Amino acid sequence: MRGYFAIGVEGLSKPMNFGNLIRSAHAFGASFFFTVDSGKHLSRIPRSDTSKSAEHIPYYPWESADEMLFPKGCSLVGVELTDEAIELPSFRHPIRAAYVMGPERGSLSTDMQARCDLIVKIPTQFCINVATAGAIIMYDRVKSLGGFPERPVWPRGDIEEKQKVVFGGPRYSGGKRLPS
Repeated sequence: MRGYFAIGVEGLSKPMNFGNLIRSAHAFGASFFFTVDSGKHLSRIPRSDTSKSAEHIPYYPWESADEMLFPKGCSLVGVELTDEAIELPSFRHPIRAAYVMGPERGSLSTDMQARCDLIVKIPTQFCINVATAGAIIMYDRVKSLGGFPERPVWPRGDIEEKQKVVFGGPRYSGGKRLPS
């Protein structure tokens, strides 16, 4: 899969959710994980991170939305239940993205929403657990950008093979080889 992604939470207060989310981020191949305004609640990585993710992917604990610093070209995507948000099944994931979710029993701050390039929502009837929401976002990204074929029409229909990435040979312009 081309590109990269990160996932984080603003105002996270429950260590078990933190551990579950960072473990899922590791499992789905996140490039890094971050928190914003969560320092006093998360002094250490909890036992729910059974894969010891912090040893494998970078973790950035920022104090505020103003401190966040992402690589050039990285889109910040807020995950929030707002009327204007794009519903996840209709959303085209950016190749380079950092996803940020709001706290348990809360929403993304207005400062954070203002920093977001895009806001997406999971079409549920009410808010769901932050670790679950993060896993759904990451699964949808992998499903959308991972080169998987369309699902069969019928439950027992033929399944096409996953697309293989093929790199071509040298590129030519007008019959001449382009310089490397």
